[in-house]
Amino acid sequence: MIKKAIKTVSIFLFLLLYIDNKSQIYSAKANATEVSFLSEAPLENIEAVNKGGIVVLNANGNQVQARITIMNFKFKNALMEEHFNENYMESDKYPNAFFKGRIIENVDYSRQGEQNVNVEGELEIHGVKKQVILPAKINIKGKEIEVYSKFKVKVADYNIKVPSLYVKNIAEEVDVTIKSTLEPFTKK
Repeated sequence: MIKKAIKTVSIFLFLLLYIDNKSQIYSAKANATEVSFLSEAPLENIEAVNKGGIVVLNANGNQVQARITIMNFKFKNALMEEHFNENYMESDKYPNAFFKGRIIENVDYSRQGEQNVNVEGELEIHGVKKQVILPAKINIKGKEIEVYSKFKVKVADYNIKVPSLYVKNIAEEVDVTIKSTLEPFTKK
């Protein structure tokens, strides 16, 4: 599994290094991406936070890519975390979630402040790829770009099986929130 993760990160970084020099690339600052989810259900709410995501933005083409390592989600209850990784997300088999798309609207990256946008692309969770349009806000602050998005994910759309015994414990739709601070990418 570690070899697979290293290979994924290596390919990701290789692509970043060889993107057209005219492009303005922004990447997530270290530990500056937080993905959280909330499953509201009658018996119990289930919440988790992941602070290890990678987000990259190519401002020239408004292209966005993200990778989230599933095992990095942390729960208040260790048993919930174990069930999430082993029974629902099958993290050994599907270690990452991915998004690849582009911002639909024209964005003025020279204008400071917040802009509402929609991002269209492919969301892959649990090995299933779906075309989606996600609402987002980008806030340009100096040389940094803050990205925020909140959207719903239907568990069944991504072939995540919920045993009938737990069907009242897990919502059919999960609220997902992503916050990331990006900075200009520089070759080292």
